[in-house]
Amino acid sequence: MANITASMVKELREKTGAGMMDAKKALTETNGDVEAAMEELRKKGMAKADKKSSRTAAEGLVAVVTEGTKGAVIELNAETDFVSRNEEFQNFVEAVAKKAIDADSVEKLSAADHGVKSVKDALTDLVAKIGENMTLRRVEKLEVSQGAVVSYVHGALKEGLGKIGVLVAFESDADQATLDALGKQIAMHVAAAFPKYLDRESVDAAEMEKEREFLIEQAKAEGKPQEIAEKMVEGRMRKYYEEICLLDQKFVIDGETRIEDVVANAAKDAGKQIKLVNYVRVQLGDGIEKEVEDFAAEVGKVAHG
Repeated sequence: MANITASMVKELREKTGAGMMDAKKALTETNGDVEAAMEELRKKGMAKADKKSSRTAAEGLVAVVTEGTKGAVIELNAETDFVSRNEEFQNFVEAVAKKAIDADSVEKLSAADHGVKSVKDALTDLVAKIGENMTLRRVEKLEVSQGAVVSYVHGALKEGLGKIGVLVAFESDADQATLDALGKQIAMHVAAAFPKYLDRESVDAAEMEKEREFLIEQAKAEGKPQEIAEKMVEGRMRKYYEEICLLDQKFVIDGETRIEDVVANAAKDAGKQIKLVNYVRVQLGDGIEKEVEDFAAEVGKVAHG
């Protein structure tokens, strides 16, 4: 039986974040083998993580990263906003976001190397250490052949980390400074205006037809004959596009200029070709149903373990 020293316990705790007694027990079970003890704790941590996985994780962080013509945004959820302010959690999210530049799905990013482990295993260890369910929920990427991908984070806790992450992609021969300045403004608009599509051509055909039929019926209900109702709909459809299509939306900064014209004006001023070709908007917890539990029930659950 190996002699388990205080320095061995300290080393294991520093590497895993485990409690003192858990670390000592793992070392005893593995006859003082630190690497084996780490694996033993990881397995136990995984069991703890499995128990936590049923709990709703709608908080956490969104992270963005760009490298010239490429950009990525990820959403990594936790159960409470408190964890999003944890430095270790923030550092982990930043590191994973950088790897997302070369991974085009959650599955590929989860399998990517994170030191000596995969991102998935490193996240499992973090769940066991911090004590909350965590989920790598989304990975979105943009890339252009020439131009730039520009990012913006709304509600940033630190650079590149916050509650809403936006990427905008330009095909262009303009310089980086010009595209960065334009991109920041457009990305801020996207964060605020929440466009559903890039342009009219991107709108789902069935959704568009449904809206058109609704507007025709609405006009007819106002007493307009069919032919007049159909003509009225064209104007109302323009208003519909202004609400959901980025290039048709009015710029939030001046409330007047269409985004398509904002880009065209920037191109004219720069004397270069600039085309806004895509965007991504990721909002923390969007679409996740949070459990609603009254305070008495919460206290009762704690009291009964």
